[in-house]
Amino acid sequence: MQTLTEIKLPEIRTELPGPKAKEYLEKDSRLISPSYTRSYPLIAKRGFGAMIEDVDGNVFLDFNAGVAVAALGHAHPEIAEVIHRQALEFTHISGTDYYYPHQTDLAEKLIDITPGDFEKRVHYGNSGAEAMEAALKAAIYSTGRDKFIAFRGAFHGRTFGTLSLTASRASQRRGFGPQALDVTHVPFANPIRFPLERRQGETVGSRVARYIEETIFRTTVPPEDCAAIIVEPVQGEGGYVVPSPDFLLELRRICDEHGIILIVDEVQSGMGRTGKMWAIDHFGVEPDIICMAKAIGGGLPLGVTLTREELMRWHVGAHASTFGGNPVAIVAAMKTIEILEGGLIDHCAAAGEYMLDLLMESRKKHDCIVDVRGLGL
Repeated sequence: MQTLTEIKLPEIRTELPGPKAKEYLEKDSRLISPSYTRSYPLIAKRGFGAMIEDVDGNVFLDFNAGVAVAALGHAHPEIAEVIHRQALEFTHISGTDYYYPHQTDLAEKLIDITPGDFEKRVHYGNSGAEAMEAALKAAIYSTGRDKFIAFRGAFHGRTFGTLSLTASRASQRRGFGPQALDVTHVPFANPIRFPLERRQGETVGSRVARYIEETIFRTTVPPEDCAAIIVEPVQGEGGYVVPSPDFLLELRRICDEHGIILIVDEVQSGMGRTGKMWAIDHFGVEPDIICMAKAIGGGLPLGVTLTREELMRWHVGAHASTFGGNPVAIVAAMKTIEILEGGLIDHCAAAGEYMLDLLMESRKKHDCIVDVRGLGL
């Protein structure tokens, strides 16, 4: 049998979907929740790097990467090795009951590589939505406030708390009202498609800030009642939108002036994807809370909420997760960070710049291309 590294892509051996895939698709239609948004009828059998083989032996290039989870590709041998080694020791000891060094080892590393030279704490969950739920609870608990500001086009999860923040597709909210949290959505600082009129010389970022201060604070959300502003440094599901350079600096200023917590969602944009470890690093801003997931677990479920130390001074039992910070996921995360720091982040920046240059040239030749945007890959 050929290995995936020996196959020249694409390798299409059957009609698509193939006969075995059709059998699984029929079972799936009867047995699995229809709420999943499948983009293609691919029934995966195995993967290696950027390739996926389906159950009928067809091989594809994977441009999805498990929705930004498989940042280092499928079945990375070094990650597989540490997962196997840890599984032989123990696969689970709940961090809610006992201690194990894996959790503190990863916490020390994350505290070291995240922006801000101040004391920090870490809470472990299993997903991006869980990471954001912990951030919202920490914001309410530490401020005593219960209102939030988020952005149109945002995606932060589909649990009840995070769904209140998410504003990218109506289908994600349909049938699930009323929303659990008091959230006001404002325009994101999209340099290409921006709905607010600007004064002469006014940047998109400063216009959003003026809208928050002159409209939202005066009509909808008293600043003294606002617990947090939640933002993706680069919007993901909202269109992979890179905001104007001053946008996050303006949000930081507003939060500092009113005692509001700045929560940055790096679930999709973090872990080197933009050419820096965190997308927020491009903008010179130190957030109060960072939410991480997806690529951090090396393919395994892991969510992390990292906060300023004073924002996580809650009482014992206030928040916890049975599986959060699972030792197998943590060793995969440690290895993922090690590999990224070995030169892949710089490579991501260079490759992204190269691709943007080519796309910019293509835009000059084709009027149908309205915009080319992105950071890294």
